[in-house]
Amino acid sequence: MTTSLTINLKRVNKVYHEGEIIAGVVVVESTSDVRHDGLVLVMEGVVNLQLSTKNVGIFEAFSNSIKPITLVHTTIELVPAGKIPVGTTEIPFELPLRSRSTTGPGLLETYHGVFVNVMYNLKCSMRRSFLNKPLNTSCQFFVQLQQQEAAPAKPVRCEVTPGSVRAGGGGRAHMPHFQIYAEIDSTVCALDKPLTGKIRVEESQVPVKSIELQLVRVETCGCAEGYSRDATEIQNIQVGSGDVLRARDVPLRMVLPRLFTCPTTATGNFKIEFELNIAIIFEDDYLVTENFPILLLRSR
Repeated sequence: MTTSLTINLKRVNKVYHEGEIIAGVVVVESTSDVRHDGLVLVMEGVVNLQLSTKNVGIFEAFSNSIKPITLVHTTIELVPAGKIPVGTTEIPFELPLRSRSTTGPGLLETYHGVFVNVMYNLKCSMRRSFLNKPLNTSCQFFVQLQQQEAAPAKPVRCEVTPGSVRAGGGGRAHMPHFQIYAEIDSTVCALDKPLTGKIRVEESQVPVKSIELQLVRVETCGCAEGYSRDATEIQNIQVGSGDVLRARDVPLRMVLPRLFTCPTTATGNFKIEFELNIAIIFEDDYLVTENFPILLLRSR
């Protein structure tokens, strides 16, 4: 006897907003009649946090792990104890997507990070007699915040020269002479629109090897024992290869990746922030980076 469970959602992209109804069917396929003690469907949304081992010892990181934060948890009984006939049986369900917490952060967008993860799942279990293990299946769905009015653009411009760069261990004595202008059209960005700008190499004493645009997430999480703040790269786009022409604008354009970005978030237990780096690499491998903190929103 072979029996399988599958959860199929009616919405193909599996993207939902708070207050909407999550509808679908649980499909039971069996080669013979199946006796069971009931089918249960659970909807849960959880924030999983992890402390970086760079800030605390490995032993402390595991022994003082941060408890997950529950955003939503709903349980319904799909079918009472009984028998499901041979073949394919579809059991429909509907669940309202609402946060049960009045004191927590409410529903947050789905986000896959390094130290912070926000995930939503449907889990179905078929309880059976003690001689048979229960059958389980799960299905991930995605939550997006409702769109808000577009925020005013906040353009930023900067001039990068040896005088504006913070000198490293070697100081400015061995720093090549250069003059670079960078511009970001807005540091307040809608998640479904590309981030744009331009960069111009006015002059450079040594040839340019590469110009790169880097998107960075800055995750802060902690517990009673302390907090950790870590920056990790999400994606890197090369916008200029080789010694680019002088005094010519090089356009910057980056499409923000789904799931690895979300609206900038700050709660009592964690924060998710984002930054943009413009990196200029010279042929002698000298690296100059300009950093721009950015605010991401789910806006029109």
